[in-house]
Amino acid sequence: MPARQGLFIGGSWVEPDGGRYEVIDPASEGVVGWAPEASRDQVHAAAAAAREAFGPWSRTPAEERAAILARTAEHIQRHLVPYADLAQAESGATTGTARGMQVAVAASRLKRYAKGALEPVEQPLPPQINEAGPFGAATVMGALAVRQPVGVVTCVTSYNNPWANPAGKIAPALAMGNTVVVKPAPQDPLSVYRMAEALEAAGAPPGVVNVVSGSRPEVGEAAVDSPDVDMVSFTGSTAVGQRIAEVCGRGMKRQLMELGGKGAAVVFDDADLASAVRGIGTTFSFYSGQICTAPTRVLAQRGVYDRLVDQLAAYTGYLKVGDPRAEGTVVGPVISAAHRERIESYVELGRKEGARVVAGGERPPHDTGFYVAPTLLAECTNDMRVAREEIFGPVVVVIPFDEEDEGVTLANDSDYGLIDYVWSGDVARAFRVARQLRAGGVGVNTVGRNMEAPFGGFKRSGVGRDVGSYALHAYSEVQAIVWPG
Repeated sequence: MPARQGLFIGGSWVEPDGGRYEVIDPASEGVVGWAPEASRDQVHAAAAAAREAFGPWSRTPAEERAAILARTAEHIQRHLVPYADLAQAESGATTGTARGMQVAVAASRLKRYAKGALEPVEQPLPPQINEAGPFGAATVMGALAVRQPVGVVTCVTSYNNPWANPAGKIAPALAMGNTVVVKPAPQDPLSVYRMAEALEAAGAPPGVVNVVSGSRPEVGEAAVDSPDVDMVSFTGSTAVGQRIAEVCGRGMKRQLMELGGKGAAVVFDDADLASAVRGIGTTFSFYSGQICTAPTRVLAQRGVYDRLVDQLAAYTGYLKVGDPRAEGTVVGPVISAAHRERIESYVELGRKEGARVVAGGERPPHDTGFYVAPTLLAECTNDMRVAREEIFGPVVVVIPFDEEDEGVTLANDSDYGLIDYVWSGDVARAFRVARQLRAGGVGVNTVGRNMEAPFGGFKRSGVGRDVGSYALHAYSEVQAIVWPG
């Protein structure tokens, strides 16, 4: 990593107008490096460079775009260990997560969209017979729906995965012929500059990919409001997403928003309890709870409620909290001291609201690092703030219910609707309930994912869908071409 990281604009490494700021290791609280602070003018210059590169890149044969993405994936795989070490230092991820779920997934997504660049973009439509009229004689009209690139896409990425999240935006956008301006999260931007280096080494032309970072809100605002930007792809909080949407609305810019979540896990009396406990426990502690797909709101039917609480508490006890570089660590630090305090304030709020702290609830005994103990809150109700608001930490609440309809009603009584889960031994019931849940995705007896399935949210959890071919559609406009047959 360069000692003085520069911005990446128009194929050049540029000195930042705003100097540099510290990137802090959440585990050691030491300085990982110094990230560049872009000025508003530099962000707009990056968007202008992307605009200039768009025409040639959009006309580049799909095979060439595919080859660049594939070479980028190979470059990342060759440098997996040092890249993962950097990601770990910036984000506090465990070694296994940094290697397997951050850097390796980024390479996998670039490979997937190298193939995606070659997917057909034309869809023939049935011919239509038109009677004679004001527009001419009777004729048969042929039609073709063609997916075209949107143009310049601003990608605003999240701090919980500084490799997979940017790759999941950059790769499909480039595959479709768009150019991008990437504004990484301020907490861990250095990894995204390594991705830019990988794309540059793979032959991405100047201006196709631009990276501008900053700790000030003005940097992100400039990346959204630039007149050269046609679309914004954002992953982050609902509150920030709403502000971005307002700006996009004024400019009629396309949006792809993956926002907050408060996933419900509906566990019925006949569920495989061991499977439910393992799925919930693993997922709500993953990334130290900084994951929008976590089932942090557990709805347990009365017949299984007490056993589920006891077993979740026992499972939580096995989740080793500590140095993410140490063997056996499951839960590393959260991203910052401020975020740790926010999570702890929610646990205290839960106590005041009447929840019972069954496990966790106290700060782990570490001299340095932003650690939070996995925490289980029982005897909750769905109107508590800890049950309604996204905490984005290793905290899960458990709420009882009696009948199936009540479970569905409670699950849907949320501002969010990203991913919910259902556990039941009755497969017919599980799928019946899944169809009634107002969420973009539902896991039936699993927390696993199918990476070709559409991903996105209902309600305040987002706008649009990505993953698989759905991402290619998200980064494209549909053009109709008609002709007389």
